Amino acid sequence: MTAMNVVHMRVKPGMVDEYIRTHQAMAMTTMPGGRNLWLVRAGERDFIVVGEWDSLDAMAKARPAMIANLDKLRPILEDLGGGRGVTEPWSGDVALHLKG
Repeated sequence: MTAMNVVHMRVKPGMVDEYIRTHQAMAMTTMPGGRNLWLVRAGERDFIVVGEWDSLDAMAKARPAMIANLDKLRPILEDLGGGRGVTEPWSGDVALHLKG
């Protein structure tokens, strides 16, 4: 079953271009089971990363690669406050997918 993960991040001032470039350099081939990745700009410095996976198991197996990518981003991310750290992640199985 298809799984998705959604992660909110806020970039430090002046670092948006570097943040986008860092994502462009990430290879989905380092994350077996990864189908697609979207980077959604949700504000001036707020972004949502959306990943599509073959399954929750595939996503879990890719966690070390995802953490390695996050480690590259940490220096340019702001703490989101409220004890969330620099990311606010959510994930789960797709319950509904509508195509246009």
